Amino acid sequence: MPYRVLTLNNISPRGLARLPRERYQVGADVERPDAILLRSAELHGVDIAAEVRAIGRAGAGVNNIPVAQMSARGVPVFNTPGANANAVKELVLAGLLLAARNIGPAWLFARGLSGDDEAIDAAVEQGKKRFVGFELPGRTLGVVGLGAIGVEVANSALALGMKVLGYDPQLTVQRAWQLSASVEQALSLEDLFARSDAISVHVPLNEATRGLVNATRLALMKEEGTILNFARAAIVETQAVIAALDAGRLHAYVCDFPNRALKDHPRVVTLPHLGASTLEAEENCAIMVAEQVRDFLENGNIRNSVNYPEAVLPRVPNTTRLAVANRNVPNMVGQISTCLAAHDINIADLLNKSRGEYAYTLIDADGAVGEELLAQIRAIAGVLSARIV
Repeated sequence: MPYRVLTLNNISPRGLARLPRERYQVGADVERPDAILLRSAELHGVDIAAEVRAIGRAGAGVNNIPVAQMSARGVPVFNTPGANANAVKELVLAGLLLAARNIGPAWLFARGLSGDDEAIDAAVEQGKKRFVGFELPGRTLGVVGLGAIGVEVANSALALGMKVLGYDPQLTVQRAWQLSASVEQALSLEDLFARSDAISVHVPLNEATRGLVNATRLALMKEEGTILNFARAAIVETQAVIAALDAGRLHAYVCDFPNRALKDHPRVVTLPHLGASTLEAEENCAIMVAEQVRDFLENGNIRNSVNYPEAVLPRVPNTTRLAVANRNVPNMVGQISTCLAAHDINIADLLNKSRGEYAYTLIDADGAVGEELLAQIRAIAGVLSARIV
């Protein structure tokens, strides 16, 4: 029986092509799906079918997915960190230049000119002094969040001649290898705000990052600074930014999230959520998420899940693979092993990983695992899901 994958948005055909038709039934009308692929579709408040084993988001943010609910069901939620990094990076750099050269208001001024060419020339000479900007070399960019996007932004800003400060207490070894040694570590967010001419935020939205850019931190910035937000709207407190702009402390705010308070402000450039809106980014995200979900469905492997640990185990030939998601409690592996031993089944290989309050186990067993044994494993207190892969 083929795997069933429900798509809730238009997913790039190049991504869906990674799910071979002979093994996958894919579409917007699939019933009782094994997995869901989506981009921006809202899943909060939606009755997600009991058969769903995985949810894949073709993008980085997962605020539209009830992650906690899926975690409690043993369902990994996948995203695609880095697949749209270049697209967002290019828009951040564009935002820096838009702000530095006052391109938005200057363009509006030029479009509003009237009269013959002589009158337009005279108005240009008279009006251009209002849009005098500044150059980027020698100025300091503070980058909050050094994931895939933040690292690319930091490295590219260095190439433009800027000094770069970075802050990320959860910087991974992988990203540290990718980050230029010329990026200086900020000691704290307050240190970064106090030393930066411009700040770009690249963090997920959660309780710790909501309102990260606020009145207190904006007051620490050098005058005529710039804030760039291509992450999530609520990371920046709108009214605090507007107050700083109106007081002349901030030079500009460039963001991807228009609202009534921001869209007409003369020192704000708002874009219609264009961060990952390139054909290349959409294709990269779709390919990445399709491959991750396929590897999970067919092999039980977990890569780039936001709620379960990274768990990749090469298959031992001629074995039966068992995948178990459970709460991270003591002796879970021991109980599963005892169940297998009671059925005279040997373990050829085993991988157990934990992440916070959840854990995940892959077992390659010598011999068949029947429904009776599977039911016994599912009955263990703390087991959230168990399946033969």
